[in-house]
Amino acid sequence: MRHPIENYFPRLRVGDYQITSPESEAYNCIAWAAGQSDLWWEPDPFDLYFWPPEAPRNLTLGAYVKAFGVLGYVPSQNSDLEPGFEKVAIYTDLMGKPTHAARQLPSGNWTSKLGELEDIEHETLDCLSGSSYGSVALLLKRPIQQQTS
Repeated sequence: MRHPIENYFPRLRVGDYQITSPESEAYNCIAWAAGQSDLWWEPDPFDLYFWPPEAPRNLTLGAYVKAFGVLGYVPSQNSDLEPGFEKVAIYTDLMGKPTHAARQLPSGNWTSKLGELEDIEHETLDCLSGSSYGSVALLLKRPIQQQTS
């Protein structure tokens, strides 16, 4: 039986993904990729949502690169699992406007928050490409952050 999210992302197939959280309006894919689940990240011009103050508040790939740069991310050459690093993929539409971000898990799979819908774990980045999110435009990486107690 198909899950309704497969209507938005027809490249998702059973077995290629699993739902990992319930729907939530508390955070979006950008926050989730940045490791947060309590804020909605968006570079809106009215300052309604969180956005790193060091990054421009405009909907451009450059603004997203700066926002993730504040967190220590730099451009990466590929989406391969790289020991000691965590990666983020930024999707853009045909006009180059950022639409989505996914974060790589230690397994090499990816995790995405689908707007106000669920979080999913997916095997490939390509499975979310299409009319909803466009395609991956840029990959970023940073050294894995050590947890402090």
